[in-house]
Amino acid sequence: MSSTMKYRIKVFRQYKDLILELVKRDIKLKYRRSFLGYVWSVLNPLLIMIVMTIVFSAMFNKTIENYPIYLFTGRMLFECMRNGTMGGLKSVTGNSALLKKTYIPKYVFTLAKVTSQMIETVFSLGAFFIVMFATKTPFHWQLIFLPRILIQLYIFTLGLSFLLAEMNVFFHDIEYIYHAFATAWQYLTPLFYPIERLPNVLQVCIKAFNPMYCYIWQFRDIALYGQTPGPRIVIMGWIWAFAMLAVGLWRFQKQKDRFILYI
Repeated sequence: MSSTMKYRIKVFRQYKDLILELVKRDIKLKYRRSFLGYVWSVLNPLLIMIVMTIVFSAMFNKTIENYPIYLFTGRMLFECMRNGTMGGLKSVTGNSALLKKTYIPKYVFTLAKVTSQMIETVFSLGAFFIVMFATKTPFHWQLIFLPRILIQLYIFTLGLSFLLAEMNVFFHDIEYIYHAFATAWQYLTPLFYPIERLPNVLQVCIKAFNPMYCYIWQFRDIALYGQTPGPRIVIMGWIWAFAMLAVGLWRFQKQKDRFILYI
């Protein structure tokens, strides 16, 4: 193990308690003064899923088996990625006052934001299992692969968040640009429509260049179809995850010493 890696592990251990406190703070702030508190992490996705099912089922219910589960699996993972990256994007600039007063590794704030969002996604699995029970969907043994999918998504989201957080320090318009990009990304991901409805060229592009397709389709394989995801889509999921983490970390580490001049 290189000396650089040993040093980074040492720093991470030194600040792991701070990361834990930041994660707790983010989760508590979201549900502060909320009457139902953490119950909203189950009710919110459940209510949105019901509304969207009513709206879109008339169009797609006949062509998609068990449309509520199809919709929920896609939307839950995409919202996890989008909310995690939107929080990670502002993680450095949003803590500028603290960073100016004392030395804290900048990546700590981005890591905490993405981790807190992943924990909320785990909470929302309660709503997913309620929908499975309500629609009489079999609980296939392949659901044991769900943690692997969430880990892939977590790594990918973390890498993209590092990249966005670094860019947002120098170009504050990134927040608005990414919001528009995420909206387009959502519609180019088969969340509520069957991918077969798209032209063949667009289907190929989505399968090859949309990382969220890898994670969502793995989820649908295990939850909706009761089958083990194929090795190709699993490998692609890991490649997208670690490639994005490598790029995001590289840019973040390269520019981190300049952050203080712009925040």
